[in-house]
Amino acid sequence: MIQIDDTIISLDVFKEKFLCNLDACKGECCIEGDAGAPLEEEEVEQLKKVLPVIWEDLSSEAQAVIEKQGVCYKDEDGDLVTSIVNGKDCVFTCYDEKGCCYCAIEKAYRERKVDFYKPVSCHLYPIRVQKYSEFKAVNYHRWSVCKAAVLLGEKEDMPIYKFLKEPLVRKFGEDWYTELEIAAEEMKNRGII
Repeated sequence: MIQIDDTIISLDVFKEKFLCNLDACKGECCIEGDAGAPLEEEEVEQLKKVLPVIWEDLSSEAQAVIEKQGVCYKDEDGDLVTSIVNGKDCVFTCYDEKGCCYCAIEKAYRERKVDFYKPVSCHLYPIRVQKYSEFKAVNYHRWSVCKAAVLLGEKEDMPIYKFLKEPLVRKFGEDWYTELEIAAEEMKNRGII
């Protein structure tokens, strides 16, 4: 592990390879799981703000869940997460004509309809950030639904930290990411990674 500011970063973030392969997985990470995507407090209002823009892209089942319980709930650990449909699917999913799952929020962002990209935990995946009293742990979350992403990442030699540059900068800032790159280069020179 290495430390940058108040973050402790697992070596897996540097060593492991990952590159999303939507053609293979069809966005399965948005529709599988036992809870919604982790949320930061300030993201709840942003979700409510974009909701009218993306409403028609959501399934009728998702609309019903949102009308009943809202855009989020607290999971069994007491963490704030996006609401889910059928006990597993994120309410913010939508599908293209090929059956590939997408984030309706990200779709609206890319179409310049909203200024919120999507929850940062989704943008950071497969990295998960766990907050502790004195630091944040930055870890690689392994999940079988991402096997195709691991294989493509290995083929293209894409370390997780490089694949996730944009969301890491979004979460921690440019200076933090520059320090991360310096640490990666130093570990590479020492044969650690």
